[in-house]
Amino acid sequence: MVSRQLLLLCLISLPLLFAGCSKSRYSQKHDSAPKGEDIDFAAIADATPKAEPLSRYGNPLTYVVRGKRYYRLTSSEGYSEQGLASWYGTKFHGHRTSSGEPFDMYAMTAAHKTLPLPTYARVTNLNNGRTVIVKINDRGPFHDDRIIDLSYAAAGKLGILSNGTGRVEVIALSSNATPAEKHQHHLVQVGAFQTRSNAIALKRKLIRTINHETHIISASTDHGLIFRVRIGPFSSEEAARSLNQQLISDGIADSIVITDTINTSEDRFH
Repeated sequence: MVSRQLLLLCLISLPLLFAGCSKSRYSQKHDSAPKGEDIDFAAIADATPKAEPLSRYGNPLTYVVRGKRYYRLTSSEGYSEQGLASWYGTKFHGHRTSSGEPFDMYAMTAAHKTLPLPTYARVTNLNNGRTVIVKINDRGPFHDDRIIDLSYAAAGKLGILSNGTGRVEVIALSSNATPAEKHQHHLVQVGAFQTRSNAIALKRKLIRTINHETHIISASTDHGLIFRVRIGPFSSEEAARSLNQQLISDGIADSIVITDTINTSEDRFH
């Protein structure tokens, strides 16, 4: 009887969410990126949002991991959050996710603690402006300081593989959203230079005095490359204008607010 009960418990616990009985199924002790692969992440298509029924396996109203209880959201409508993203790869590749689907580290997917499975979401790297659309079909990451765990491919496309984590914004999408959308970013442009070294010097000065993300964006012009120093993106034009007024008061008279429309596939931030 005890053996049958233990077997039943492990069968119920197949998804990553309930990994207690199934830890031995992972051949790797530590997660990692695939070795010896040169992947063009930009060529990997974003997930396409579509209407899907909730997973039968991954949507308990409440569950416990490592002694902490989590409560599933009844809807993804209006969900938006900023925080740290991490990623997972070879250790979990091919194994079952909390939704019951196999984990594919080369697909645009992610794990979240409380959003319904599946949920489609737009994830933006707040450090470089890159954006991807992922299908959330798994549970995690079970660390208090992280809000989403990205597949290896999604993390590569966002540019957070080398650091391991990155500051992101996660916005849940309706099923009729499309990955080809363009998005408007409100930024403050502080200067434009013909040499990268001058742009870097200004960026370093700003980093010491303001608590906002600062980027150098290169662009080709008739006179060669130009390097623009910009702060942001900001969640609203009002927030950008507030910082702009502060910079003008501090003596940076050339500071201006701009709205830049950027295609999600572009890589213009450095």
